[in-house]
Amino acid sequence: MNNLLDITEKLVNISAIICTIGISISLLLLLIRVMVGPSNADRAVALDGIGINLMGIAALLSVIIVTTKLNDVVLLIGILLFIGTLAIAKYLEKGVIIDRDVD
Repeated sequence: MNNLLDITEKLVNISAIICTIGISISLLLLLIRVMVGPSNADRAVALDGIGINLMGIAALLSVIIVTTKLNDVVLLIGILLFIGTLAIAKYLEKGVIIDRDVD
């Protein structure tokens, strides 16, 4: 039984390292898309992707460190990412984030 637990722990650690490398490569490519993106919509999508990757990194860290404290961080990043996406979409559509209709 102890041998099975050791094998499982090694498998989880190797999987977490491979996922961290994949997310790091994805973050680099998304940063390039944010800087060079042909349009503002492409930049906004790349920023959303970066936020999702940050959520993934926080989740992977919670698995590697073996703690549940980072679950709140993942949820907080998700909420802030959603609000940021709404703000960017509104800015791209209307040109302003806060409408001040003075009649």
